[in-house]
Amino acid sequence: MTDVLSSPRLARKGSTMELGRLTPVEVRSIWEHEARDFTPWLLDHADHLAEVLGIDLELERSEYPVGGFSLDLMGRDLTNDAVLIVENQLEGTDHNHLGQILTYAAGTDAATIVWVATGFREEHRQALDWLNEQTREDVRFFGVELRVVRIGSSAAAPLLNLVAEPNDWQKQVRSVTQAARGGTRAPLYEAFWTRYLDEVHRRHPDWTRARKPSAGNWMSFPAPIWGTAINPSFAQGKRLRHELYIDTGDGARNEEIYQALLEQLGDLEAAYGRPLEFEELPNARASRIAEYAPDGEVINEAKHGDYVEWFIDAGERLRRALQVVTVPDA
Repeated sequence: MTDVLSSPRLARKGSTMELGRLTPVEVRSIWEHEARDFTPWLLDHADHLAEVLGIDLELERSEYPVGGFSLDLMGRDLTNDAVLIVENQLEGTDHNHLGQILTYAAGTDAATIVWVATGFREEHRQALDWLNEQTREDVRFFGVELRVVRIGSSAAAPLLNLVAEPNDWQKQVRSVTQAARGGTRAPLYEAFWTRYLDEVHRRHPDWTRARKPSAGNWMSFPAPIWGTAINPSFAQGKRLRHELYIDTGDGARNEEIYQALLEQLGDLEAAYGRPLEFEELPNARASRIAEYAPDGEVINEAKHGDYVEWFIDAGERLRRALQVVTVPDA
């Protein structure tokens, strides 16, 4: 019997394989100026940041005024339903920017705070780790190192690397332990959403970049209409709810989207395949379009598999239906 590991033919094939070598590219040869070049690029290519952070996000505005300063980027962390801010440096980190980040976080009530730089001094990385350890469970600090590389004569490519991130295991253990002491359902929700995310990543990896399950009764995912989200949840009345949640941050714009979809109710429901409920939520700025299923409680662990299937089916239907309708531009 021939030993395939030492086969001359395979060895020759491996020895002639040509592999490229990554070579660094000077960052400022690609983006000469941070505010004029890099920040607008990141605003238009938020998917690069979402991928490295492992969350779904939208970047909405650049040079956002906070007191007498300008925050580089502001948006939404869709996975955690939180304000997200980004501060950029096309150079190594410094004390001034660390102070600015904390000022911006306080001024915007941000819960997801991202610092992008071409290099992180060890004391600044440790500062982010300390902030993650000391702040409450729903506050997250990230440090992202920016590099640019190419292989041979290929086009230059951005390379983002996490150098500081929340210790989610530690924070989740702390949160779940506290919840368990209080008799809440957080451990059950976390177990369910872990199962749901695993199935989504297996069957529909394009739906979300989120890797961390929620410890609450709902999760949020991107929708094809800007300013809206697709949310599966355990609703009041022992029901499952799957919805398009409309909240752009502007009440008038929310109403415009809601009315545009209501006018296309027939097309929407025909593509969806089942009736939908339109809810204006008069006591809130937002509105929703939803489907409900009865007998949905997270404590019924024997039915978790059925709940996952219902949510995925509803997600497929809703995303398909949203492709046949239009909303006016903002």
